[in-house]
Amino acid sequence: MPAPFRHALRRFVNRVRATLAPVPDISAPLWLQTLSRYPFLAALPLHDQAKLRALSARFLQRKEFTGAHGMEVTDAMAVAIAAQACLPLLHWGEPAQALAWYDDFVGIVVHPGEAVARRQSVDAAGVVHDYDEVLLGEAMERGPVMLSWPAVDGAGRPLARGTAGSGTSVVIHEFVHKLDMRNGGADGYPPLPPGFMGARDTRSARERWRAAWEPAYAEFREQVIIAERFGGEWPWLDAYGATAPAEFFAVACEAYFVSRDRFAQEFPTLRPVLDAFFQPAA
Repeated sequence: MPAPFRHALRRFVNRVRATLAPVPDISAPLWLQTLSRYPFLAALPLHDQAKLRALSARFLQRKEFTGAHGMEVTDAMAVAIAAQACLPLLHWGEPAQALAWYDDFVGIVVHPGEAVARRQSVDAAGVVHDYDEVLLGEAMERGPVMLSWPAVDGAGRPLARGTAGSGTSVVIHEFVHKLDMRNGGADGYPPLPPGFMGARDTRSARERWRAAWEPAYAEFREQVIIAERFGGEWPWLDAYGATAPAEFFAVACEAYFVSRDRFAQEFPTLRPVLDAFFQPAA
């Protein structure tokens, strides 16, 4: 079956399942365990916690979890992933409408540790190089999401290198890539809501987005280069964001949700842009 028809069929099955199946729920003890494990979720207002719980339950109803290398994905692990994955969708309408942003895939593969992917690149001289890349997560366009469980479990804690901060969540990072991919490959320019920041059309909305992100990315990249080459102070945000605009967008979104006050201090020009993107009705 051609891929477009397969994806359409999958979306149809998910809609039917959501219509016919009973309203899903996450038990109170399991949800409280999740909140206690991730303080940035516990810091949400109570009404947002309740909404996230319901959204996460529906997410779990639509997705399939697989443990790599014989790993068992427990209910607690699945809920931890679901809650972080759904956090960016919290203010995007009714559950079915919000979760439609993730309709291009079903599978979530959880690894017991770092994953190693075989890569290939071609240099300027046309020479092909094969190499291994260590991954904590990966989102594939119209494909599954891969996550390293230790990285998932460590959300909100300081990284060992390249940053002094704790605004990290590999789940949010990879699922933001999924949002970014809704209008093509991940490039740091996701589909924007109608009337984004007062824009009258799509073109002006993208211009406002670009005007905020391009200088912020350039400044951040320069800061990372100075730290790497000349021993300068490492930025608070994960230095991996300096590798590409799409990665800067993803790590910025991690920090926005995990450590919002610190993110506002570090990136005052980006905070209102992300507010307008993730809370369009606010």
